[in-house]
Amino acid sequence: MASASLALPLAARAAADVTEVGGVKFDNTVQLGNTKVQLNGAGVRYKAVFKVYAAGLYLPNKTSTAEAVLAASGPRRLHIVMLREIDANELGKLFTKGMEQNASRDEFSKVIPGVIKMGEIFSQRKKLATGEYFTIDYMPGVGSTISVLGKPAADPIKEPEFFNALMKIWLGKAPADAQLKDALLGVKPAAKDPFN
Repeated sequence: MASASLALPLAARAAADVTEVGGVKFDNTVQLGNTKVQLNGAGVRYKAVFKVYAAGLYLPNKTSTAEAVLAASGPRRLHIVMLREIDANELGKLFTKGMEQNASRDEFSKVIPGVIKMGEIFSQRKKLATGEYFTIDYMPGVGSTISVLGKPAADPIKEPEFFNALMKIWLGKAPADAQLKDALLGVKPAAKDPFN
């Protein structure tokens, strides 16, 4: 009987270590190099009524503003899990377009080598199936590493501006999905006025 009562708190504690969004479980903390980063927020990217992917943003310290995410100097991670099969090459093109829409001409010109490398990574994959995932990790002094299914897909992208340019796809002035932006920032959307 004692073992059953011990199992319950352990199960509850295990459930508290993850956040589930769109059927995807995100660890609440992960280790990046020597730094433990925490899940700042997670949400689902919708295209029309279809779920495309779930994304989780990890930071050393939680924040609710895009400016603070972009100003953060420590390790950061964006983890994306596909919720439907998608043409990987097309996804790479959409990311490039999103970066271009949210960066000044000067900012974008600095990240072109990284954009080319990212495009090559996605074009080599052909497709991303439901449940497949990739991460983009930023490590100070190293750069941004894109890993697919847990394995680095190429050498790190050295330009320090690349990670922020990529983050602006979701957190910039023209985000891919405004609700996902709020979710990544851990901001709860305002309750709708039933009389309005």
